[in-house]
Amino acid sequence: MLEQAKRYTGYTAYDYLEAGKDFKKFRYAEQIGRVPAYAGLDLSDSQRERTQRLLRDEIVISLHDHVQVFPEDMGQLREHIRAGREPTGYLGLSRSGMTAVFDNGMDGTCCISSDAGWKYTDVLFDLGVRMADIAHQDYVIKAESLKDIYHAHETGRLAHVFALEAATMIENEVDRLDVLYGFGVRQIGIAYSEANMLGGGLKERGDGGLTYFGERAVERMNKLGLAIDISHSGDRTAMDVIQKSTKPVFITHCGSREVWPTNRMKPDAVIRACAERGGVLGLEAAPHTTLSPAHPRHSLESVMDHFVHAVDLIGIDHVAFGPDTLFGDHVGLHDAFAANLSTKEAHGRVEYPKVEYVDGLENPAECFYNIIGWLVAHDYSDDEIRKVIGGNTIRVLEEVWV
Repeated sequence: MLEQAKRYTGYTAYDYLEAGKDFKKFRYAEQIGRVPAYAGLDLSDSQRERTQRLLRDEIVISLHDHVQVFPEDMGQLREHIRAGREPTGYLGLSRSGMTAVFDNGMDGTCCISSDAGWKYTDVLFDLGVRMADIAHQDYVIKAESLKDIYHAHETGRLAHVFALEAATMIENEVDRLDVLYGFGVRQIGIAYSEANMLGGGLKERGDGGLTYFGERAVERMNKLGLAIDISHSGDRTAMDVIQKSTKPVFITHCGSREVWPTNRMKPDAVIRACAERGGVLGLEAAPHTTLSPAHPRHSLESVMDHFVHAVDLIGIDHVAFGPDTLFGDHVGLHDAFAANLSTKEAHGRVEYPKVEYVDGLENPAECFYNIIGWLVAHDYSDDEIRKVIGGNTIRVLEEVWV
């Protein structure tokens, strides 16, 4: 973890309002030090200096994270979400070393008006409120183009890219994609586990593939310059999207089913097809996802087993990281919203030891220091590290964004 970014002045979420008067006040999880620091990296002084240099000097992009802070008491989770003011973890982000983060919000659990989530008005409310907060400080900037990411890098800021894990909220209205783009959304998924009007999700018994409406939506996404994510789509739908899209697509947060055989992972055939069309796979680290036979207790090492497999499969030019972390008890979130998040269907009958957190990849503040440290310790070159921590993502965005 780096020292606090000089640009960050100590702003906390919604400081421009009066807590207790303008919004309900909660006690929130610690953004730094909630769990013990990762002890699995044994770096020499020179390796540590190299890790810090790469994290400090290079463009570092998370393809998928959730940068909100969650309540200390997860029993208050639904009350907190219904209040409609998810706080951005500015302090933790200031220690992350990231140049840009694709923040996917929590719209699958956005239960302001409905426990089912994914309601269009709720999503717009969530996006608007969080954008208003970002506009009141100077460290995190709303990013809508590569120019914004480069500007953040040059000025010591962090570029925040709004993204959504599914297009469920557009229902059968393709023009809603334009509205979301106008709000600043620059990446969107097709389906989140459950099937929707566009196509099949990974939890369904059968995947009928991309619908005719889904084809129209993908075409509109390409025209708008919306990056497409197929992480939670069913296998057939994912393949259809790869073939239909005129631009490369992302698998922003996933791993290989050949390494860990659950529906939450993508089969190598889909990963290979994505790469062959120019796309990129971001390695996932949400609790109990990217496990491996060698490291079934989820940790940085489990995730890097998927990384090594992916590099062997599709080459280092098509691999990145989308850790899918947050500030707070991620396992508690999964337990509280198991139905919304389809955790049972995603993991199937595969047995694994349950952990309280993913050691080494617990939150956005620590992920990339440990990822880069692992790569340094395993003798990857600076050029190889630059590719997987940001360069490969930049290459795709140069083709996709307008």
